[in-house]
Amino acid sequence: MAHSFFPQHTGAVSDSIALFASSRRNGNTGQLMDRIARELDIEVVDLATKNISAYDYEHRNRGDDLEPLMKRVLAFDQIIFSTPVYWYAVSPPMKVFLDRISDFLDLPDLLDDGRRLRGKLAYVVCTSIYDEAPASFLGAFLDTFNYLGMRFGGVAHANCRDGYDPARHDAGAAAFAERVRRAVVNRSR
Repeated sequence: MAHSFFPQHTGAVSDSIALFASSRRNGNTGQLMDRIARELDIEVVDLATKNISAYDYEHRNRGDDLEPLMKRVLAFDQIIFSTPVYWYAVSPPMKVFLDRISDFLDLPDLLDDGRRLRGKLAYVVCTSIYDEAPASFLGAFLDTFNYLGMRFGGVAHANCRDGYDPARHDAGAAAFAERVRRAVVNRSR
C-alpha cells in the first residue's frame, strides 16, 4: 500500500484515514497499522514525514503541513490515530499533531473546519509492552476526542514485548478492521 500524502482513496472503507506517528515507520506499531490498512484499503499518513511545527500561541507556523493535512483528514468520517505507547503517552509527532488541532479552534478562518471534527468517529491503534494500553495513554485520546465532539470507536492494541508477530497479532488486526468496516456500513444506513 502506498503511504503518500494525497493519494486517491478507493476501496471498501473510503471514508476512513489513518494518522501514524512513530520513530520507526516499520516498527511494531507500523506493522500493526499496515495490517489494518491493508484490510480496509485505506490511506496511512506518516506524521513524522510532515513538516508540522509545535503549537505557537502567535500562530507563526501557518505555512507548515498542518492545514493542508487537516483539510484532507476532514474529508473522512473515521480517523484512526496510530502511535506506540511512549512512557505512557503518545509519540512526539502525534502529540504535536493533537496540540496543533488547537489552531482549528483558535483561528477565526479555521473555526468552521475545526467544527467539522464534531461527530467524526475516532479510533486508536497502538502497541506497547503491556497486555492492554495504559489508561493514562488512552485517557489523553478520550479526553481529546470528547473535547472535540468526536465519538470513540475503539482501540486496537498489541502487546509487542517480543516484537510484532503476525501469527499472534494479525487476527486482532483483522477483527479491528472488521469493526471499523461495520461502523462504515452502519453509518451509511
